Amino acid sequence: MRSQSIRSLRVLFFLGALIAGAAQAAQILPHHVPDAISRLHLKPAGQLPAATQVNLVVGLPWRNQDALTNLLRDLYNPASPKFHHYLTPRQFAEQFGPTTNDYEALAAFFETHGLTVTVRQRNRMLLDVSGPASAVNEMLHVHLLRYHHPVEARDFYAPDADPSLDAPARILDISGLDNYASRGTYLHVETNFPPGAGGPTPDGGSGIAGLYDGYDFRDAYMPNVTLTGAGQVVGLFEMDGYKPSDITAYESQAHLTNNIPLTNVFLDSITNNNAGPNYTEVNLDIDMAMAMAPALSGIIVYEGTNSADILNRMAMDDLANQLCSCWKPSDASALTDQALQELAAQGQSMFQASGDNDAQPALAMTQPSSPFETLVGGTALMTSGGLGSWVAESAWNRGAGTGTGSGGGISSVYPIPFWQTNFITMANQGSTAFRNSPDVAMVASNVLEIENGFSYQVGGTSISTPLWAGLTALINQQAAQNGLPPVGFLNPSLYAIALEPNYHSCFHDITVGNNFSTTSPTEFSAEPGYDLCTGLGTPAGQNLIDALMPVLTIESSQNQILIGWPLIWTNAVLQQNASLATTNWVTVTNSVNIVNDQWQVTVAAGGTNEFFRLAFP
Repeated sequence: MRSQSIRSLRVLFFLGALIAGAAQAAQILPHHVPDAISRLHLKPAGQLPAATQVNLVVGLPWRNQDALTNLLRDLYNPASPKFHHYLTPRQFAEQFGPTTNDYEALAAFFETHGLTVTVRQRNRMLLDVSGPASAVNEMLHVHLLRYHHPVEARDFYAPDADPSLDAPARILDISGLDNYASRGTYLHVETNFPPGAGGPTPDGGSGIAGLYDGYDFRDAYMPNVTLTGAGQVVGLFEMDGYKPSDITAYESQAHLTNNIPLTNVFLDSITNNNAGPNYTEVNLDIDMAMAMAPALSGIIVYEGTNSADILNRMAMDDLANQLCSCWKPSDASALTDQALQELAAQGQSMFQASGDNDAQPALAMTQPSSPFETLVGGTALMTSGGLGSWVAESAWNRGAGTGTGSGGGISSVYPIPFWQTNFITMANQGSTAFRNSPDVAMVASNVLEIENGFSYQVGGTSISTPLWAGLTALINQQAAQNGLPPVGFLNPSLYAIALEPNYHSCFHDITVGNNFSTTSPTEFSAEPGYDLCTGLGTPAGQNLIDALMPVLTIESSQNQILIGWPLIWTNAVLQQNASLATTNWVTVTNSVNIVNDQWQVTVAAGGTNEFFRLAFP
């Protein structure tokens, strides 16, 4: 009886929405027929059988999108009083989530058309539904057809036209209407080293055959840094399982002794940690995060089959301040972009591998390019030896004809973000109109990994990306120690540092190498400053961590200007000399006021109350 009542309530939601929007025109959702069908002139092999179960993820748009755009700018603008004042998932849903009425009306709409709602989301952005192909065809006014895949030994299905539907609420997008793209990773297993076998010429690492392993990464990029990631959690976007025995073996041979707890979150059709064909990717992500941050409080492995579902769960959980994905964004869409916006609004840092297909200029770009995440390219690293210091780096490129190297290029979809506009030159061949990739880089070759108990040499931006996630755990550990919020979406801060005189003390600026390929023989070269194969460069130790921390300093005793962290301070301690050569401290005696976007505060100095005007660059 209870289930019938709930169903009746949903139908009422649906009927009410129909009455309210009876004159609403059918919605058409574009770009749902894979380009390969027309480009390669693929012919259908028949219809998808009517009884075939089809799983869809339906997305609703955020409310108040303009307000969200403004909020994200303020959250990452040091001059704004909202700087780093992040939202909780509940606050985000209250301000920007679709209404309950719209959400329930859509649920009822799909149920009355023969589909079953399988998952509801707390932020009401996504609705997972499932049903037979016949019901999907009728509801969306399409025919799901079968095709022989032009590259892989399998069939795929796709609609014969873009879907349209008379839904009672606006739909942003629907994911799952085709399965043309396969799940794939940015990982290359290059050489197997069974016990007792030889290997390549040692490359400077402490692992077998001179491969980079364990603490090599910290010694190269974070020398003398004592931060370990304690108190922080890394979240991993995954589309496969992993082998716990391999993780234990890596920890043992790399002398990582903290036994970091692993938590699995299963989504979509995944119900257990089953190591499938891409399990080495998941192993590697876990191992690299541990190697850079060996005392993490935990690693959460989000295993699913739909990108939007995985990213949305990461945002709703809000349990990890640093997250990463090394999977090809085969179903990247407006839905994944919305989830990335929520992550940024909540102060979560998201890293995405920039790809391993060398350079991809505009219009040819199929590698990741979303402006809502930090894209990580790859380098070839040289150190002084095992557990040694950084010596040199070049852009990672396996060579002409391989088509394998640090992914970079120009988006054909996303306009250039504000934080990237000052970095495009004739030398780096970037675009002044569209998003350029990558943002940063780290080592992507000659790395040791354990697969099924054996040691392997691996390469790819699947290495550099979780290393950056681990590095951000160190940054956020220091922030927490200073009583500060997480650093959140890093790009505005990283690019701001690159404009400062201390850029070269914070980054290794990679100026050697390229990601040329046979299809792009002149793009792109590593250049001084920003470039489209290594971004801003690779991290240079504690200096970068400190540069990302707010510094409370007053530049002069005459015209007091505070540069750093705009919070509402009461009884805060400020340093009065920007050179930090003296320790002449003053104390705030009342809370900061905001006047015409300037921060003002009264401080006690020299025994008298003095008024200082506080501004931010």
